[in-house]
Amino acid sequence: MEFACSHVVCNWRPAGAAATGVPLVKQQCDNRAAVKQQEGPVPPPLPPRRFRKPRPTSLPLPPLPSSLPPVAPRSLPPPVPPRADKDGGSRLKANVNVVSINIGKLVDIGQASGLQSFQSPVTCGKCSAALSCLSSIQRNVWMCEFCGCENAVNDSVKREYVGQRAGVHSDDLYLPNQSDDDYQNLEDTLVVFCVDISGSMSVTAEVTSSSGSPVYISRLEGIQDALQRALSSLLQQSPHRRVALVTFNDEVVIYGDGTGVPLTLRDWALVDYDHIWQKGVAYSIPHCIAETYDQLVQRVNDLREHGATCLGPAVLASVAMASRYRGSKVILCTDGRANIGLGEMEQTPPLSSSPLNPYFYRQLALQAVGSGVIISVMTFEGTDCRLADVGRLSDTTGGRVNIVSIGTVATEIQSASVDNILATGVTATVFAPDGVYFPYEDENNNKLVREIGNVTKGLEITIQFAVKPEFMEVFLQRDTLPFQLQLSFKTRDGEKVTRVITERRPITTCSRIWPGSLNMAVLGVHCAQLCASLTMEGRVQEAQRQLKAQQDLHKQISKQRPIQEEESIYGNWMDSMTTICDDITTESQTLSDEAAKVMYQMKRARSVSSNNNTS
Repeated sequence: MEFACSHVVCNWRPAGAAATGVPLVKQQCDNRAAVKQQEGPVPPPLPPRRFRKPRPTSLPLPPLPSSLPPVAPRSLPPPVPPRADKDGGSRLKANVNVVSINIGKLVDIGQASGLQSFQSPVTCGKCSAALSCLSSIQRNVWMCEFCGCENAVNDSVKREYVGQRAGVHSDDLYLPNQSDDDYQNLEDTLVVFCVDISGSMSVTAEVTSSSGSPVYISRLEGIQDALQRALSSLLQQSPHRRVALVTFNDEVVIYGDGTGVPLTLRDWALVDYDHIWQKGVAYSIPHCIAETYDQLVQRVNDLREHGATCLGPAVLASVAMASRYRGSKVILCTDGRANIGLGEMEQTPPLSSSPLNPYFYRQLALQAVGSGVIISVMTFEGTDCRLADVGRLSDTTGGRVNIVSIGTVATEIQSASVDNILATGVTATVFAPDGVYFPYEDENNNKLVREIGNVTKGLEITIQFAVKPEFMEVFLQRDTLPFQLQLSFKTRDGEKVTRVITERRPITTCSRIWPGSLNMAVLGVHCAQLCASLTMEGRVQEAQRQLKAQQDLHKQISKQRPIQEEESIYGNWMDSMTTICDDITTESQTLSDEAAKVMYQMKRARSVSSNNNTS
């Protein structure tokens, strides 16, 4: 089942029906539907009966008994064994009840014109679900459709909600009269370039010059050229944006906007979390790039490589600086494993990281999310930076994780520098009827709360749901099931917003689905996100089971209809993750940088069509 919506902003997309033996939710037939609506369930044909051969007429008839015994009542014939339908319907092994939510569109309230706006939602006193125009109010009593709690509502509330838009879809915005925070200029943010200048940055590689002849340049020279291009681009596109520079080797140097005296952190200061944070927050960045471009370019040109790699303290100082301006970003460029100060990984055994190192990166990532800062991580190909650990910074905050070469680093830095946060502090809460639960989530109930944090353009999340066996008979007696999404977030200008989307979806009583009608865009993205998350959590065998089920489904679909070009991409995703999972179980218990990059990118996978769709 899915939340399919034709609204220009809302993008709940269904993935299909449900797991074997679970009541399914019917799909609407629209441009995003996962299961095409059929005229009605067609029972499978009965097997041909075996008729006895006619008795030869030449044989005498058997003698009639003088007294026949009473005829015993006929027993019911045995049930027909289950089998696949001739038209391709089959009992699916994979749970295809998946909801896809395009968070990047939903938090962009500038495109939500025409939606109803209220001051605050009316919520259930038990489960906190919101009253909508799809709710039933009888005699000023609203019985919550998700938990059954009775809530009293007054006449004004009743008039406000009853009689609104008819149908099965409700989309409401709740905007306060005044924001708790002061208005923030969209340009009043900070971009911090956190650059590795350790000795390994002197390694050279062959590139093609503008004249076409091969030349050798070092990694640092490649970074210097990339930073100059990024600074020039920011000067032209966002001249009022603040830009800062931080470098690290065996010490951290904070250059800021290039106009002040650099601040250096070394020795004991590299292991003091609070000290580094305080120094970073206190360092002033008073000028925008229009005023500091020349100074920053000169600082970049003067960089020289030498020393070790105190990556952790440098990123901590960069996040502290950026935390003063909500919506800021940190772009980390490195080519080596952290070996000095906080977050060092040089002394840890290769098969199991020290528990302190993941804790440091998790703590820093959460602090960045709380401050509305995104972190993008870029490492050089052919190096071992323990990206599985360092990549947590990007994965948690909504940034990019990538492995670059000297020839591609400029493009990647420019792309990361234009990633703007659309909303911060984003929390998604999904309500389903009592009896529905969400597999692979912490709470085994009908309410799911997911802390998303920072949201950039194109962010898409998927959620799988199923029905508890004891509730199947109850659901089969209903025509529809209600679902609700509550998004709470803060916009770039500091305004707090709540968006509530409620839908009722019809139920199907059959788990036989024609595989050719499933939406592989939704299922492929969900498979990538779920299996990558399971793998990063060390639950490799569960990831393999999910991959096997989805690959079998992909094969079923390919037998029913030709695989589209974008669907082949989802198949390639599964193949890539299968290879990585097999390598983990057969060779080692850690992820290489290349494998970690793939996993982090799959965790933020999105459907191919969502890049340019307007539905």
